[in-house]
Order: sequence, then C-alpha cells, then structure tokens
Amino acid sequence: MTRLGGCALLLLLLLGSATCSGRGLAGAAPDWSARDNDTECRNVMKCNASEQCWFVKHMKDCKNNDGFIDYLQGAFCTFPHHLLPLAVILYICWLLLLFLMLGVTASNFFCPNLAAISSSLKLTHNVAGVTFLAFGNGAPDLFSAVAAFSDPRTAGLAIGALFGAGIFVTTVVAGGVALMKPFTMASRPFLRDVIFYMVAVFWTFFILYTGKINLGESLGYIALYILYVFTVIISTVIYNRQKNLVHTPLQRGSPESDLLQDSEDSGILSSNGTIQDYAENEYQPLLPYTESTVQSFLSSINPLDIRKWRRRRWYQKVIKVIKLPMEFILLLTVPVVDPDKEDHNWKRPLNCVHLITGPLTCIMTFKAGTYGLYRISGDLPLWVLVLLVGLFLAGIVFFTTTNQEPPKYHFVFSLLGFLVSAMWISTAATEVVNLLQTFGVIFKLSNTVLGLTLLAWGNSIGDCFSDITIARQGYPRMAIAACFGGIIFNMLLGVGIGCLLQMPGSANVVKLQPEGLLVWILAGALGLSLVFSFILVPAQCFHVNQAYGIFLLIYYMIFLLVALLTEFNIIH
Repeated sequence: MTRLGGCALLLLLLLGSATCSGRGLAGAAPDWSARDNDTECRNVMKCNASEQCWFVKHMKDCKNNDGFIDYLQGAFCTFPHHLLPLAVILYICWLLLLFLMLGVTASNFFCPNLAAISSSLKLTHNVAGVTFLAFGNGAPDLFSAVAAFSDPRTAGLAIGALFGAGIFVTTVVAGGVALMKPFTMASRPFLRDVIFYMVAVFWTFFILYTGKINLGESLGYIALYILYVFTVIISTVIYNRQKNLVHTPLQRGSPESDLLQDSEDSGILSSNGTIQDYAENEYQPLLPYTESTVQSFLSSINPLDIRKWRRRRWYQKVIKVIKLPMEFILLLTVPVVDPDKEDHNWKRPLNCVHLITGPLTCIMTFKAGTYGLYRISGDLPLWVLVLLVGLFLAGIVFFTTTNQEPPKYHFVFSLLGFLVSAMWISTAATEVVNLLQTFGVIFKLSNTVLGLTLLAWGNSIGDCFSDITIARQGYPRMAIAACFGGIIFNMLLGVGIGCLLQMPGSANVVKLQPEGLLVWILAGALGLSLVFSFILVPAQCFHVNQAYGIFLLIYYMIFLLVALLTEFNIIH
C-alpha cells in the first residue's frame, strides 16, 4: 500500500505539472524530459499553489547554477503561497542592499586600486580616464552584462540593461546637467564620443537583427574600444601641440582661449582633496605617537569614524549603519593602496591578513564557490591549500616589514585589491541578475524590460547623482563628458567581453534572441536620441540650455511609456 500510495502521489504531481504548463494528458504518458526543455519557468504562475514548488525544482528552465541563493525555490518553496508578497518585499530590500554593495565596493575599493595601478604604471590622465577610470565607473554595468550573457535565458537582461542605461544617461542625466547649469559644450570631445557611441549602438542593432554574434564580431567590439582610446590620445596630443604653438599669453574669455579650452580630456582638479587633507591634519596629534600592531589593526578594520559621524545628518547615519557590515567585510578582505597618502595607506597587520582573506575570497566567490570546494587528488580541499599558502606569505611579510614604512613591493597589494574587489562586484552583479530574473517570473515581465528599468536604474543612479553634483559645482563639461565616455565603455566591452567568454562552449557563436518588439523599440529609441543630440547640439553652436534639458527628459518619459505599453501588449 505504501508503494501504491507513493506511485499515486507521483502520478498526481505529474498530472499537476502537465496542467500548469497548459497541456493536458490525452491518455498517453508524456515525454517529461522533452517537456523540461520546452516549458518556460514563467508558467509556474499558472500552477496551483500546491504544485509551484515542485515545478521550480524540476523544470530545467528554473535551474540556477551561478549564484549562491536560489531565489525561485525561496519564493515558492520556503514561503507559503499566501506569504509570496512578503518574499517579494524581502527580495526588493535585498536588491537595494546589493546595489548599495556594488556602489560601495566600486567607489571605496575598486576605483582607488585602479588609480594606484595607473599611478604605478605612470599613465597620463587621458589614458587613465578612458581605461582604468572608465573601468572603475562602469564596473557594475560591465559585470552585470557579463553575468547576464553567461546564460542564454538572461541575455535579454544584458541587452536591456546596456541599452536602458545608455538612454537613461544620455537623456535623464544629460538633461539634468543641462537644467542645473546651461553651458557651452566642448565640441570635439562631444562629437567624438557621440560618433563612437552611435557606431556601437547601430552595430549592436545589426547584431540583434542577425540574431547571433561570432568570434570576429566580439573581438571587433573590443577593437573598436581600443580605437576609441587611441583617438582620445591622438586628439590630446594634437590639442597640446596647438597650445604650445601659441607663444603670446591669452586673455581669459578670448576666442583663442575658448578654442584651446575646447578639449577637456586632461581633467579638472578640484579643491576637495585639499579640504580633506586639512580636515585630516586637524586631528593629527601634537606630540609624536606610534600605534602598536594591535591598535593599528583594530583602527584599520573600524569602518566608523566618530568625528565624521557627529557631523552627519540623520538619514546619512541610517545609510551608514546599513553599510557598516559590508564595509567591515570589505575592509577585512580587500587591500587599498592610496598613492596620495604619505604611507600609501600601508597597514602592516591588516595587509598581512589580506594575503589570507583575499585569495580565499576569490576562490570562494568564483562560480559560487564551486572551485573553492574542489578537492585536489580527492583529498585536500583547494581552500585549505590557498589558506596555507596565504599564511606562509603573511608570515614572511609580517616579519620582514615595519608598521611605519611600506615595502617596495607595496604596489602588488593594489593588484590583489583590484582582483578581490572585482570578484565581490562580480558576485553581487550575479545575484542582481538572478534576483531580477526571479522578479520576471513572479510578475511575468520580460528580461528586457527588467534590464531597461530596474537594472539600468540601479547601475546608473550613482552616475546620475555624481554627474549632476559635478555640474552644480561648476563643471558641466566634465559631467557631460562622463555621461558619454562611461557608456561607450559599458556598451563595447559589455557586449564584447560578455559574448567572448561564452565562445568556447558555443562553437564560436553566441545566439541572441530578441524578446519581441520591445528590444527594437529600445534600440531605436537610443539611436534616435543620439541622432537628436548629434543634430541639435551643433545646431545650437554647442550651447546647451534648459530647453534642451527639458526636451531630453520628455523624450525619456515618452520612451518609457511606449516601452511599458509594449511590454503589457497594449501596443502590438
């Protein structure tokens, strides 16, 4: 009777699965292996409450092999059906925390190490700006795109995010900068960036039309970005040569002076660094004081500065409290080298700990720890070997250095910090992609609309505030340059590297299947916005006013309305 009951229960489950997939059983037993390949995970919402957990556990389209958390099983198996709204609310809070972690890791750990690497390599501001700085600013977008391209089911998420972020930055952010402070654009850098971005967008449009991208086209994206970097360098050399030809001093505001100030690739220095240095020197002890090793370690892992805490507003304190746990973990695992400080941010006890925690973090976050748990010869786990090597190196560094003076090989820690912070960003980006895919299943939304809304907004909101703040401080040209320079990096390397990493297992071809009309609306809207800017800005003699900013904001609202109406099948 027990066996008969178990067989009957299994048969009922199979019948339930057939019902929720929209197909009944007409007498004959169905081919379940074939059904696993054909059934979309979104059909789980058609199942009865008692069948949804079995559905997400057994359907191939619901499997998740990349992230640490299986959000679908959490929503449909861990929580009862009537508490699904609670699961959605918790997932939204977790999504906000992931976006916050992406921002903290990129700004406080990833970018400083990139600046240290460029300083060690003695790169000019121009080369560093379009390579390492662009990599630092675009790290969340780039890693999100690579994570999304890793699974054909979420490729639409990557395309939607790259196009959605592009249109958001070129309309909302650029429009906000224009509203904040009307100004005259630098003509040559603007035309250069818009032309390169238009080429990238229309090339991607063609790739979507063909439905596939091969090895040569993936390498072409990377080659186009290299060409962009060389164009920036050559334009800067020409600009400097023109400036050196002028022997007489130019008065500020003269036409010749405006011509030479047309290029802003060399960067603008602000006084923030000086103010910060003054604030730090204000709290320096009057008498010489040397910290012990224990005191140095405890102070270096403390993410809370009491002096700054007292000056914060209440909402800033709330955000800081939320960030404290992730900042503490990042401080323990990611070394940061700062060339602007006298000791280059050398923390002897903490840096020795980084030699242990950093490599462990890399192997335990790569592919959700699959390789970290791998056993060498079937006996020794890989993480144990990495731990032993880290302890050995940490011991050598600790006994051959002092607390006061950094070693000559201190720059190596910037490479380690770059690698570990990149792994943290990649891990958070993978969880973001998996979480957005879960929202798509629950709310029956396509990956494209999730990419152009939630993922694009989450990755671009930091750029929005920073660029508008820069414009408010009197540097609108720099803000506009950041709008276009960063998204060129994201588009070319996001698609190029994201598809290139999938080539070995797909016969040097990656198939891209556009999700209906929405992808074409998205690509067309982005291309049209670039054409408008390419025509309207020169027509105004490169003078950007508030009317142009309002036009860009209205354009984005119309695009968003059309995209949502298309998603909900109101526009066919």
